[in-house]
Amino acid sequence: MIMVDYPDTRRCDVAEDLHGRTIADPYRWLEDPDSTETRDWVDRQNAFTSERLTALPERAWFTSLMNRIIRRPRAGVPSKRGGRYYVSRNDGSQDQDQIFVADTLQELRAGGRLILDPNTLSADGTTSIRGFQASKDGRYLSYQVSEGGSDWVDFKLLDPATGETDDDAAIQTKFGSATWLPDNASYLYPAVPHEGRADGSQAGQVKTGVLALHRVGRPESEDEVIVDVRDDYTQGFVFGEVSADHRYLVSYLVEGTENSNRLWVYRIDTDQGRSTLSEPIKLIDTAYAQFEFVRSVGSKITLFTDHQADRGRVVQVDLDAFERTGELVLEELIAESSDAVLAVTAAGDELIMIRLADAAPTITRYGLDGADRGAVDVEGGSITGLWAEAGEDEWFIGMSTVTSPTRAYRIGSGGGAVEPLDDLVPAGAAFDPPAYTQVRRRARSADGTEVPYFLITPGADAEPTGPRPTLLYGYGGFNIPVEADYRPMWSGWLAAGGVIAIANLRGGGEYGTAWYDGGRLANKQNVFDDFIAVGDHLVSSGVTSHDQLAIHGRSNGGLLVGATMTQRPDLAAVALPGVGVLDLLRFHKFTAGAAWTSDYGNPDDPDDFTIALAYSPLHNVAPADYPATLIMTGDHDDRVVPLHSHKFAATVQAAQQGSAPILTRIETQTGHGMGKPLALVAAENADLLAFAAHYTGLQVPPAEH
Repeated sequence: MIMVDYPDTRRCDVAEDLHGRTIADPYRWLEDPDSTETRDWVDRQNAFTSERLTALPERAWFTSLMNRIIRRPRAGVPSKRGGRYYVSRNDGSQDQDQIFVADTLQELRAGGRLILDPNTLSADGTTSIRGFQASKDGRYLSYQVSEGGSDWVDFKLLDPATGETDDDAAIQTKFGSATWLPDNASYLYPAVPHEGRADGSQAGQVKTGVLALHRVGRPESEDEVIVDVRDDYTQGFVFGEVSADHRYLVSYLVEGTENSNRLWVYRIDTDQGRSTLSEPIKLIDTAYAQFEFVRSVGSKITLFTDHQADRGRVVQVDLDAFERTGELVLEELIAESSDAVLAVTAAGDELIMIRLADAAPTITRYGLDGADRGAVDVEGGSITGLWAEAGEDEWFIGMSTVTSPTRAYRIGSGGGAVEPLDDLVPAGAAFDPPAYTQVRRRARSADGTEVPYFLITPGADAEPTGPRPTLLYGYGGFNIPVEADYRPMWSGWLAAGGVIAIANLRGGGEYGTAWYDGGRLANKQNVFDDFIAVGDHLVSSGVTSHDQLAIHGRSNGGLLVGATMTQRPDLAAVALPGVGVLDLLRFHKFTAGAAWTSDYGNPDDPDDFTIALAYSPLHNVAPADYPATLIMTGDHDDRVVPLHSHKFAATVQAAQQGSAPILTRIETQTGHGMGKPLALVAAENADLLAFAAHYTGLQVPPAEH
């Protein structure tokens, strides 16, 4: 057995006494992303990784394939904002999607007019547009610009009629967009205080929890604080939305990523042409459940909630009656069903409810009285976008499948025809996606819980034959559902003849609040047990073998892979943790990481510390024969900061007792994943799949030259 000679990583003698336990942290110095030593370590690790990835015979084939897949022309879901239609497009030649505008849908389908082109904002294509919002009268378009994939964004303003920029205040913040008020000259935004100019390489803790009001043309220093919960929450978030009738501002107050919130309502009035806000009507002032605004009709407020409904229901509140009596009376409009509610929105004079039936989306129309008006028949494994608004005569939805990106549809409000909008996609180099067969399977977790998963096999109407190299993906956290959605890598792996398994783990949002609660805090180990159970089931059912199995996940899914490989290093031949939360004792000390205590608990609490220590990947690495591992991160990831991946890589490299390589791939000028240029997306996917193929034995055709 030939052992790998890894780049040197200095060990230091840092150790802390935490709740009576001595915790060594020998690579603490890697937490400083800007130090000369860390930068040198990154350079040496990248050179080491690049040399080994370049030597993979599968790399050239996957590089060619993934560029064709990634460069496939595509379009997003149209939206109507300020009396105009907008859509994102990419003919495959641009690193970033462009935004087009038109006065009518017909004009948009014919091409429209380019209004925002992020490709002109940087030479290397790493500057992106995170979102855009139009004032109600269409005079202004606010958009948010991110550099290097950072969560920090700069607010910009332009006139959508002419495309000319407006010299407004230079506002920089995180996790926010503009919520325009009816006066069309002011907007609300989540303000994140900071000193100087912030960028994605800064790992320091930030404090969120402020909702501010900005008047166009006035300096940021004059912005009015509407809500400030920084003293109420460890890491609070405040968001606002304006009702379609412009009568109300609805504000959400949330502790981190909790699945419950407070909900305040402000009446909107006008004084000398300016929108003004009443004192808050604290409709929900204790966060005991999830409440989301859907629409208003007069004083009646329609809400979605999981209160007394594990899988969600729709209720109505009389705001006037609440103000008179102080009593919250929830009148049920749409009762809970056996399927979890993913979203509820207003469209025309209807309510549109999206549910997940065994992790597959269904769409149902309801009257404002809750009467069922029938299903909407659109095909797809996942919903990629939705635009709808009360009073509008049309709405738009986007659907994807495992191998096909967004397909947009126009739907007439009130039961109108479903019309595909395929002509939104620009001309370009076509890609014929591989055929596949998709079925549902179920494993059984350590505590007896059934764990569903999608099994996807190359070929139409193909029966699974094995064992074959298989890529197992999971997430399992933050009430986020995992569906059979589009990811470019799925097409690449299927085209090479590999099998895909997509697991629905506890902690996700596929089956209601109880399913989510079953995979967080003291129950977090269930997520890893579920994932391991699916892996073992794939082997026992003959789909694959341990020597042909690769496991993959990103972010919270990176934690999943890290915990799985440290608890069961024999489960898979390949581990692919991307931008993972891997140090569960210090995650809360960096950027907005304290928000994640909803799922991981607070390491400063002795009980939560004990739970986290038991599964924290970094702290459970021991000498073992680990699978071939490719760890992926970005040096501008200011959500899950790269120190997690850096420290984990150094620790596993030192502990590896086998010959399989432990590599770390560290991209520069990129963040957690959003806004990454197409060229980098293609390169990352090619490397990931080539590595997985090589160490699971997946044979690929010779590269075309």
